[in-house]
Amino acid sequence: MTMELKTVNTRHVPVRYYEGGKGEPLVFLHGAGGLREGDALLEKLGENFRVYAPLLPGYGDSEECGELRDMLDVTLHAWDVVAALGLKNPVLAGHSMGGMIAAEMAAIAPHDVSRLALIAPLGLWLDDHPIPDVFAIMPYNYPEIFFHNVAEGEKLFADGLALDDPEFLKVFLVVNARQLGMAGKILFPVPERGLATRLYRIRAKTLLIWGDDDKYVAPVYAGAFLEGIANAGLVTIANAGHMVTMEKPDRVAASIAGLR
Repeated sequence: MTMELKTVNTRHVPVRYYEGGKGEPLVFLHGAGGLREGDALLEKLGENFRVYAPLLPGYGDSEECGELRDMLDVTLHAWDVVAALGLKNPVLAGHSMGGMIAAEMAAIAPHDVSRLALIAPLGLWLDDHPIPDVFAIMPYNYPEIFFHNVAEGEKLFADGLALDDPEFLKVFLVVNARQLGMAGKILFPVPERGLATRLYRIRAKTLLIWGDDDKYVAPVYAGAFLEGIANAGLVTIANAGHMVTMEKPDRVAASIAGLR
């Protein structure tokens, strides 16, 4: 299954997005780390859905967009992308920051979402379980924080290069500056913008997916989402961290395919 990189125009900015697969439409929203070509989860999702995975402005080779200033702007922009793609009542899925956006979308337009899959989403804040500051994490700390299998995480995160390889660090710092510049609008200083007060508006059948060893957004947050969303269930995936999308893409995709 191959995902093709395309462009669609919205009011504010041209949007780059991956498209591929077959079946009913599913819009996938990425986390703060973005999407890579050949993403394993998108490929797996494409076996059961026609996948549309837009890049936020500033991610990949997409243009930046200063007009997106806060959570509401980003949420409405995401709905603009859905409209530009000509989609009606798609399945929405999002990971981490993308899960936060997907939840906001479903709260703002509760009758325009077929089903909702939130993979270790950000958006809530529990004082007893603070979420690490992603803007302060050094590259060599990423694998231990975001992955269950640290050694495998190093390979996945750095594409097989050593974390102290100058070539890796050069690319990482340049890419990260653009991406986190965009992500910071909704994640800094903490990844919480009042979503807890809006969860009750979500009407779509919702599935929460969490790695049991998530050290970034602790699994206890799943309970908070379950309390706020009326029609929600939880799948916990063993031996996976926050990047369950990379560590267990088969399990994540199968869970979403089973959301009926």
